Amino acid sequence: MCTSLLSLLSAVVAWLPLADEPNPPQLVPQPASLSVSAGRFDLTGATTIATQASHKGAHAVGQLLADSLARGLGRAPGLTPAEGRDAPRDTILLTTVGADPDLGDEGYTLDVSSSSVVIRALSGVGLFRGTQTLRQLLPTGFEAAAATGAPLSLVGLPLVSIADQPRYPWRGLLLDCGRQFMSVEFIKRTIDLLAYHRMNVLHWHLVEDQGWRLEIEGYPLLTDVGSWRGEGEQRSGGFYSQDEVREIVAYAAERYVTVVPEIELPGHCVAALAAYPELGCRDGAGEMPEPLAVSTRWGVHADVYCAGKESTFEFLTGVLTETLELFPSQFIHIGGDEVPKTRWQECPDCQQRMVDEGLADEDELQSWFVSRVGQWLSERGRRLVGWDEILEGGLAEGATVQSWRGMSGAVEAARMGHDVISSPTSHCYLDYSHDTISLEKIYSFEPTPPELSDEEAAHVLGAEGNMWTERAPQERVDTMVWPRLCALAEVTWSPAEQRSFYDFYGRMRSHHERLDALGVRYYLAPPTVSPGDQVFLNSLEIRLGNPSGKGVVRYTLDDTEPTTDSQLFDDHPVLWRDTVVQAAVFLDDGRRGELARWVFDKQEPLLGTALEQTSAGLRYRAYHGRWSELPDFESMEPVASGLTPDLDLDLAGQDDGFALEFEGYLDVPADGLWSLHLSSDDGSRLWLGGEELVDHDGLHGATTRVGQRLLEAGLHELRLVMFEAGGAQQLSLLWSGPGQAEPVPVPAARFRVATSP
Repeated sequence: MCTSLLSLLSAVVAWLPLADEPNPPQLVPQPASLSVSAGRFDLTGATTIATQASHKGAHAVGQLLADSLARGLGRAPGLTPAEGRDAPRDTILLTTVGADPDLGDEGYTLDVSSSSVVIRALSGVGLFRGTQTLRQLLPTGFEAAAATGAPLSLVGLPLVSIADQPRYPWRGLLLDCGRQFMSVEFIKRTIDLLAYHRMNVLHWHLVEDQGWRLEIEGYPLLTDVGSWRGEGEQRSGGFYSQDEVREIVAYAAERYVTVVPEIELPGHCVAALAAYPELGCRDGAGEMPEPLAVSTRWGVHADVYCAGKESTFEFLTGVLTETLELFPSQFIHIGGDEVPKTRWQECPDCQQRMVDEGLADEDELQSWFVSRVGQWLSERGRRLVGWDEILEGGLAEGATVQSWRGMSGAVEAARMGHDVISSPTSHCYLDYSHDTISLEKIYSFEPTPPELSDEEAAHVLGAEGNMWTERAPQERVDTMVWPRLCALAEVTWSPAEQRSFYDFYGRMRSHHERLDALGVRYYLAPPTVSPGDQVFLNSLEIRLGNPSGKGVVRYTLDDTEPTTDSQLFDDHPVLWRDTVVQAAVFLDDGRRGELARWVFDKQEPLLGTALEQTSAGLRYRAYHGRWSELPDFESMEPVASGLTPDLDLDLAGQDDGFALEFEGYLDVPADGLWSLHLSSDDGSRLWLGGEELVDHDGLHGATTRVGQRLLEAGLHELRLVMFEAGGAQQLSLLWSGPGQAEPVPVPAARFRVATSP
């Protein structure tokens, strides 16, 4: 045989996988380096955990590992002091001896042989991260056995060699307990899940307009008054005692999770002003404001601490003094976002403060306010963190910026030499729907802006998923956070060059079983329907799909929510009239996934309007104000009006708190079924030909709703209204229809207004 053919065969043989080649373990997040060998290590009754006697942290980590193994084995492995560098047979060794210094404090190596397991790291945190990877090496049924109390008699670990370290030092979750109070046990469980996925920061949002959750002994009314909403049976809320906070912080520290408190200032303070109204700017201090009953982002009574009174800073330093005693975190978050500065404009004390400090405007007053608090924290060895609004008017010295309004704040702050945490609404807001921010979208996120130099990029500490709870009580949080936070865990831990969503998604199939066993009520995607068009002329046969691949689909045709007794989808119902279909996935334990609801509309085409003369554009009217839902436009006077070529938010002339009204005609090019996709951040509604096509009202993030209508070619009267309550801004109208399968922006030339003959 010729040499070239031998070489070719050798290459083919080298490429082909061996028949007994072991499958890699399905770890989330994926380690930096992983190799697998054939064979296994058996955990038996003789297995012990050896910890380095000279290292207190190693023993504590070993105890936590023993406790977690005990739940699945029915017995806790014994803890023994380690003797020397190597592990005896049937031993799990935790040691700093021989650790690789290049892996850093959080890095570790994990080697599983047929006789022993060895985890090496420079410190306790690295050893702990290694034990969490070890837990995921256990069979998927191990956690289930722990949950059911049916221990396994024999547990095998695959033979692996792992060298691992995180990409970023900040890998976090914001949990908003200001708007929705959550139990101590739920917060501990959240900490456990963060640790399980090698995340290390719980950003605890404790102060909000809707509730003050932290006991401050020097100001008891903060919790007596500010932590509760409503009256009588409608009263809700709660707060965390200082002992409970110490318990949570200590629990997190044992698992190497840092708890970073957020004490909002100078805005988002309505709960504090309900308790101590003299801290505000308004005349008539002492009156109890109403906004604790308001569950909106701004509310009708949005308020702010008075920047002109020294008593404000006496209060805040008193609050922060007690906060620092409870939280050893180097970082203290002060919010600094969405500050309603109108109060300051009207307040003589604040205006005098601006004169005294030589401040040009209220933006600089905010910067001065934040800088003063930041200096106070710095003198006590702490670092201020704030949302990217703290860039406005000048950034406080040493401040860390959490960029949420896109990534421009991250770029600006990093170029100024300030540290950055990336949390843009586009990828990291877990309160947004799964349709808006999907698992894949989060996985695609790059926390370091590509336009930064290497020196600037070093200021990006990492990223954080934000779970705001305006519409998510405790029982809803799991569904919003998981499994999307698994994707962010991998984004912030694993090397960027080895990330693959295809591979990650495959690993998540088995990881879901681990989440099941841990009691996580993660998001179960709703059923899909085909055809996607929900408008028909005569009759329509529908089919339902199950994208989750778990459980079964059940449905109803009478606009009631399906239950475990509802019709199992095993046929293809034919619709003959207007019908509302509801469907959901059900698991064997009766758990129901996300509900899907479709309105199927049997209709005749909407006829066009005959107009002799039109020109391009729409008529608009702009309004200023703050609302939690679309206002009554007829009762208001616009601040601006005229003609516009398209849907331009700049027409309102200010950054937040505005509404817009557009009227004219939509020029439809062909007969047929048209879909109008209306996207907005906060409320919007759309009418065609006097019929409401899309209702997307209320306070919400940037999301899309779709309306469908059989339309005759020609002009159709259009009315579109929207409001923005502050923060991110978005408004767009896309369409799809005959000859246009994918939605695209409605061309400006298709917006028309009537002109006089």
